[in-house]
Amino acid sequence: MKWIVGLGNPGAAYEDTRHNIGFKVIDALAERWNIKVKDSKCRGLLGEGNVRGTKVVLLKPMTYMNLSGESVRALMDYFKSPLEDGLIIYDDMDTATGSIRLRYQGGPGGHNGIKSIIQHTGTQQFNRIRMGVSRPQHPGVNIADYVLSNFPKSEREAVGSMIDAACEASEFSLANTFEHTMGKFNK
Repeated sequence: MKWIVGLGNPGAAYEDTRHNIGFKVIDALAERWNIKVKDSKCRGLLGEGNVRGTKVVLLKPMTYMNLSGESVRALMDYFKSPLEDGLIIYDDMDTATGSIRLRYQGGPGGHNGIKSIIQHTGTQQFNRIRMGVSRPQHPGVNIADYVLSNFPKSEREAVGSMIDAACEASEFSLANTFEHTMGKFNK
């Protein structure tokens, strides 16, 4: 079994924000793989399916970003699935908008969702796709306001391409080691 968690915040007010790019990837994967992500389980919305012979679980935590680790831990416990079978997808200000970066370890880098996952799993070693949202271009911009704002129209094409790239990397990772996946998708 493989599982993929996209980080975000529940509710229409957050739907198209930078912070919800993880949810957008889960939505795109669900559509691609015909998995309905609608079951209320593991403190989130969950869907199960089969992708080329591999059981796959998709999860959107409904705990709000800062408590994402609670949902990830609940998924691991419910399915008795180790962290190495998982993939976490989230927004990253240190990656340029339109780019993805794959890593298998590292600190939270100021991301409270990742901080929560580290806290609830007891390790910084887990597979992740960082979705580029860039840093604010003007000094003095409140970071929380920035990540909770929508992408401007000028970035929407790049964001769409980035979601497609994350979907490709996610699918490739189902049948390949994460190290091989990083080698193919980190440019």
